[in-house]
Amino acid sequence: MIKQKQLDVWIDRLTNSIVNTISGDSLPTDVIEVTAQDLKLVTKSSGWNFNWKGDLKKEGTKVYKLTVVNNSEIIQGLISIEDKIDHLFVNLIENAPFNVGKKKLYEGVPGNLFAFACKLSWDNGNQGFVSFISKTKLMEHYHKTLGAVNVFDQRMVIEPREALKLIK
Repeated sequence: MIKQKQLDVWIDRLTNSIVNTISGDSLPTDVIEVTAQDLKLVTKSSGWNFNWKGDLKKEGTKVYKLTVVNNSEIIQGLISIEDKIDHLFVNLIENAPFNVGKKKLYEGVPGNLFAFACKLSWDNGNQGFVSFISKTKLMEHYHKTLGAVNVFDQRMVIEPREALKLIK
């Protein structure tokens, strides 16, 4: 069995936009399916932690980028979502390198991406069900911020009621 990656991203803010940490400005976002061209600058040498090209090629999996409206060239964060027929599974999620740590440029990226996954699940007829594997140290955080519940080992699920809260 292939070992699934554990999510290790901090949900810093839940909002329907991203917020500039310097100015406090709130910027509307788009979530768009990634192309191979998009990933040319998403490399370990440019500060990204994961090889996203593998997920882009994986059958049944789609990779999406979060961008600011009217600025689709700059990727704020990425999410890899696998269709499991009755729900969606988040394989990976990552902030852009400039959105990590104390000096991050924008807050709200992971929350936006999880909300997108819930909406996509809802639109696919799966009532917003989204699952993922969490790092042990972040399970309580995901429960508090996303409303995710632990269903087995480190597998967590966002159920319909919590999904609707994230979508709004």
